[in-house]
Amino acid sequence: MLGRLNHVAIAVPDLAAASAVYRDTLGARVTMPQALPEHGVTVVFIDLGNTKVELLEPLGENSPIAAFLEKSPSGGMHHVCYEVDDILAARDRLKAGGARVLGDGNPKIGAHGKPVLFLHPKDFAGTLVELEQA
Repeated sequence: MLGRLNHVAIAVPDLAAASAVYRDTLGARVTMPQALPEHGVTVVFIDLGNTKVELLEPLGENSPIAAFLEKSPSGGMHHVCYEVDDILAARDRLKAGGARVLGDGNPKIGAHGKPVLFLHPKDFAGTLVELEQA
């Protein structure tokens, strides 16, 4: 069911500062910030060729990233994103197996313009999992 690792997401309190570290210290290519109000975040991507790192900053007080940063003020790994060929089939298979899909269970459009779902971390070894339709 799983395809390739699409990205690892890191929550950060200051997107500009984190982007500068990746760009200036590590020599990475960093995209321009992209606000995603429906997800409550602003993101940038660091392209590594075979995968990406996504830096997430809260967008508004109700952002799920704001709650994450309250517990981990300096930031940290937030989720991993795997590609799937058919997100609805993957969702149905996972739910039939007892996995919990967050939200209302329907895909939303993610930062890459493709449908995404999030899976409960308690069902996946303590890791928030995002699925993105390839």
